[in-house]
Amino acid sequence: MDYTFEITLKVRDYECDLQGIVNNANYQHYIEHTRHEFLRSHGISFADLHERGIDAVVARLNMAFKLPLRSGDSFVSRLALHKEGIKYVFIQDIFRLPDERPVIKAVVETVCLINGRLRDCEELNSLFCL
Repeated sequence: MDYTFEITLKVRDYECDLQGIVNNANYQHYIEHTRHEFLRSHGISFADLHERGIDAVVARLNMAFKLPLRSGDSFVSRLALHKEGIKYVFIQDIFRLPDERPVIKAVVETVCLINGRLRDCEELNSLFCL
């Protein structure tokens, strides 16, 4: 996979459940943070888009859990992207460090609402090379 962006993070104690592993909901936080940092790295503020009436929203999310993370683990969250019709598709994978073992594999389909209407977004199209 040719990834476009990556960010390294570390598991915090409060993200773990009673089993001592990261609660499954937190993986969604990790990949959302990765998407936001990706946008920020290209000069696009998610909050600024919203203030201008542009809302990128998740339409579908599919996550396959491979290996649990534990408190203190470092990991890298990577993304690749492409466009399918009106959908902006993020392929997002998390790997444990330092051994690079796969933790989750996710596909996130997003769409843009501009002033409440489903539309293409010029700012996102530029990131997707359109």
